Amino acid sequence: MSTPPANPLGDAVNASWRRFLDTYEPLRPDLYRYCRHLTRSPWDAEDMTQDTLARAFVSLGLMAAPPRNPRAWLFRVASNLWLNRMRQTRELPAVIDPESPGPATHTDPRSTREGAGTLLAQLSPQERASVVLKDAFGLSLEEVAEALSTTTGAIKAALHRGRARLVTPEPVREVPVAPAVLDAFCDAFNARDLERLTALLLDTATLEYPGFKVEHGAEVIRATSLQGTLFGCPEGGFELVAPPRCELRAHRGESLFLWWSGEEVHAVVRVEVEGDRIARLRNYYHSPEVLSEVCRELGVPFRTHGYRPGSA
Repeated sequence: MSTPPANPLGDAVNASWRRFLDTYEPLRPDLYRYCRHLTRSPWDAEDMTQDTLARAFVSLGLMAAPPRNPRAWLFRVASNLWLNRMRQTRELPAVIDPESPGPATHTDPRSTREGAGTLLAQLSPQERASVVLKDAFGLSLEEVAEALSTTTGAIKAALHRGRARLVTPEPVREVPVAPAVLDAFCDAFNARDLERLTALLLDTATLEYPGFKVEHGAEVIRATSLQGTLFGCPEGGFELVAPPRCELRAHRGESLFLWWSGEEVHAVVRVEVEGDRIARLRNYYHSPEVLSEVCRELGVPFRTHGYRPGSA
């Protein structure tokens, strides 16, 4: 067996990343909750949490000294990301479909879907972030001003305006019609038929564990995640307690997979379909905040597994 090539740079980055997580991973539940308040979507909140941690990791390497208050500093990194994204969203031109007489739509339909009818339509980004940091997390006016790179006077004004407009309820979303390939995937999963499952994936399909790893290609997904999920991985310390089960559910306007083990859901999986096959799976097995929120909203029992193997 050939020895893999040395990768000293990658090893150094991985070691630094693990040390970073030792300090900042315990703060992740609060960071996710902050991002959830801002984005109004569990999926966007998880993405923003991952982006914030990645940005914080890079920024930390450029700082002369570590931040005195890591929690408040993470909020500042997340706030800057949020405010920049909102500015970019306002600056993006609308995309007009010449075949459609309807109104113009923005380039990010997911943002439109999650934001329509929510408080994002009512509050400016700074008002929203100010209210969340002050009222949900109890930061002082000075800490909020520092997190948002502004003055306490501006924060007072944003709080006054924002609190007066916190009246809009969550939108009601229509239940989607699930593509037939999703039902076929569930049937093949519950039959533990790897051949059929693989045939339902595009050859270029990806399976992502947000913030943990990405698998590329149907055969790789079959040989790693699907094999392990359906039959266990004794050499990796993961043996099946009960045969797994896949269930298709509607949640927040889209179809999801719930992957059960025994009487509990162990993974929530988002799916993207192209034509009659699956192009992308996003498995939130190692995203405990998302898994907990979705399962509670669906009213199903669940078990979380921490942010990475061995961290539960």
